[in-house]
Amino acid sequence: MDGDSPRPPRRPEREGSYNYDIESMDGSGAGGVPPWRPQNGSSEALLRYDDGGGAGDRGSTYEPLLRKRTMNTTSQIAIVGANVCPIESLDYEVVENDLFKQDWRSRKKKQIFQYVVLKWSLVLLIGLLTGVVGFFNNLAVENIAGLKLLRTSDLMLEGRYIKAFFVYGGCNLVLAASAAAICAYIAPAAAGSGIPEVKAYLNGVDAYSILAPSTLFVKIFGSILGVSAGFVLGKEGPMVHTGACIANLLGQGGSRKYHLTCNWLRYFKNDRDRRDLITCGSAAGVAAAFRAPVGGVLFALEEAASWWRSALLWRTFFTTAVVAVVLRGLIEFCRSGKCGLFGQGGLIMFDLSSTVATYSTPDLIVIIVLGIIGGIFGGLFNFLLDKILRVYSIINERGAPFKILLTITISVITSMCSYGLPWLAACTRCPVDAAEQCPTVGRSGNYKNFQCPPGYYNDLASLFFNTNDDAIRNLFSNGTATEFRMSSLFIFFTAIYCLGLVTYGVAVPSGLFIPVILAGATYGRIVGTLLGSISDLDPGLFALLGAASFLGGTMRMTVSVCVILLELTNDLPMLPLVMLVLLISKTIADNFNKGVYDQIVVMKGLPFMEAHAEPYMRHLVAGDVVSGPLITFSGVEKVGNIVHALRITGHNGFPVVDEPPITETPELVGLVTRSHLLVLLNSKNFMKGRVKTSGSFVLRRFGAFDFAKPGSGKGLKIEDLDFTDEEMDMYVDLHPITNTSPYTVVETMSLAKAAILFRELGLRHLLVVPKAPDRPPIVGILTRHDFMPEHIHSLFPNLNPHKYHSASMAG
Repeated sequence: MDGDSPRPPRRPEREGSYNYDIESMDGSGAGGVPPWRPQNGSSEALLRYDDGGGAGDRGSTYEPLLRKRTMNTTSQIAIVGANVCPIESLDYEVVENDLFKQDWRSRKKKQIFQYVVLKWSLVLLIGLLTGVVGFFNNLAVENIAGLKLLRTSDLMLEGRYIKAFFVYGGCNLVLAASAAAICAYIAPAAAGSGIPEVKAYLNGVDAYSILAPSTLFVKIFGSILGVSAGFVLGKEGPMVHTGACIANLLGQGGSRKYHLTCNWLRYFKNDRDRRDLITCGSAAGVAAAFRAPVGGVLFALEEAASWWRSALLWRTFFTTAVVAVVLRGLIEFCRSGKCGLFGQGGLIMFDLSSTVATYSTPDLIVIIVLGIIGGIFGGLFNFLLDKILRVYSIINERGAPFKILLTITISVITSMCSYGLPWLAACTRCPVDAAEQCPTVGRSGNYKNFQCPPGYYNDLASLFFNTNDDAIRNLFSNGTATEFRMSSLFIFFTAIYCLGLVTYGVAVPSGLFIPVILAGATYGRIVGTLLGSISDLDPGLFALLGAASFLGGTMRMTVSVCVILLELTNDLPMLPLVMLVLLISKTIADNFNKGVYDQIVVMKGLPFMEAHAEPYMRHLVAGDVVSGPLITFSGVEKVGNIVHALRITGHNGFPVVDEPPITETPELVGLVTRSHLLVLLNSKNFMKGRVKTSGSFVLRRFGAFDFAKPGSGKGLKIEDLDFTDEEMDMYVDLHPITNTSPYTVVETMSLAKAAILFRELGLRHLLVVPKAPDRPPIVGILTRHDFMPEHIHSLFPNLNPHKYHSASMAG
């Protein structure tokens, strides 16, 4: 073959398949260039393309949020926050080229010690900073929301109810509009909880600005403003995203732009170490939000991380322990009253340890009923949330002003509900044996005065006219069996369930944990009150079990939620009951749909690799889904060919094949990445003839860290390089920078087996080699998008992946 041009070994095209590689926009593959690929990378050009056989004509389970997208959207773009952005995969695989081998041979014990010490130092900093941010969030929310509620209560005590509503609603409106404005204009990726994005990142999916400094800024202050605005949302999900952003910022390997470079920091210029740090950050976020250090570790293990090992377990445990120590110290400082309206909160947020939990067979029957209810409500919640998010996507696509308008509308509705609905509740006489002041004036409590005369309280206002944390504390309170009317609990549950649905999806950082706990605790107390004649458990304990059942029905997490709830309430005797209700609710809800975060990952179009292969993959082999034509390079390649291939494609990896006269027969050398090619081309160490070198000039001129992946800043681009005609006709030896040990599979391997291998090893590229020796040495490259149902369906329209998927869900 002529060495002057890329050699595309093609395989016969199948009926209905593409004649280009579906990976071209992701940058992960190595195929040809579709003629519709926009040169400026604009998402608008992508949205106008229609291949006539994509994902848009199928059911809503796999249909991404954007409208009018009928191509395999998960292969090119996804929704991050509320914006569309291009996505790529992360490079977790070690590139074993000559530079890497030389680096490891020359690395001394001192350098290895530096690396280990720095890694532990970074997880220490992650714990410290996340703990401080978590405390700052709580402090700001309690003071901002507390001042708003105090001012409104003072006006109501004076009988100025209309002015009180305008003050209350006006404050909520300003706070909500501010949160939406900074989110829509500064960092759209900060919208939502952020857990789906972090989960996808740890699975190997990278998207612009998921963990950027601007996203961290908006996540912190947007969450404070959103929670203070009275929205039915929590700061727990955003805290997970915040912890991940902090970890990503610390793991950038320094910054040349701000002159924060150090030889030690260069060790972290790779996606593998950043992945570990971000896992620690997500665990620290849960620990800071719930004050549950062990629950944070289990959350990272069960829900967030896709890859786990014992060393990572130790680091996450250490990080969450640091968070707990920081929170304990700062809370003790605030006990002296120096933190305004922060209160006397301890590390245990809702202490139920004084309740004696003894249960019998009738109690277990009631708890089983509670688990079934939680599973049904959780499945319904996820179904309705799916529909609402699709409606919101139509509004969000119209731009930032419409995002802000939607947020303001939901804020007005929330203010009207939280201020207006308590007027439906009758005033209740204060109990003569009340353990605290009744009615409660000037602080949070169970006995809100609202519009009632002296000596009476409004039970519904005790739930609505409070911060979300205080409302949960009131529902969890023990010894309050008669203090909440059944009608008030029904009204509150209906309102919170509906408001939680319509609030998630607006352009503010918002978590689902608090709305779910609020709704679950409410119907738990309802069930406990209704069945109190056959059960001896306190209604406050039923509220805890109801929260657990709803969390299991929506999140589908079991171990981590169980431990988080026990750490929240300090109620270890309830462990068996919480475990039982979680298992029941998850089992019931799994018959309807996926967990809420898994569902949102699919809706956003993030190509998430599951731990298991779908059943329909057993009917296919690896060679069935790779698409051509495939672009390869010779071991010694002409500069013009490389530049041309980089300019017309967005691929990240290119196979390197040695051919005669360098070798007797075509031979697969390995895989070279785009970033390494750009660094080598930028050096302009070219040769006039096509001769294989020893690679010594590369080893002398470069070090392994010269090819390290840049942080959040932009690396080299082909558009930044300029070559003369003479240079374009010269050659460059690719052997020193080629990964000579890429993972390969034979083309006859089942696609299911290849998917398990791809996911377990955290790969970005999986080379497919032929079974017959007389064929070209490379058939194609598998990337994560080749395993997506949309891509497989486009290649095999007669094979219905969703039928097999539904069967596996039912099984």
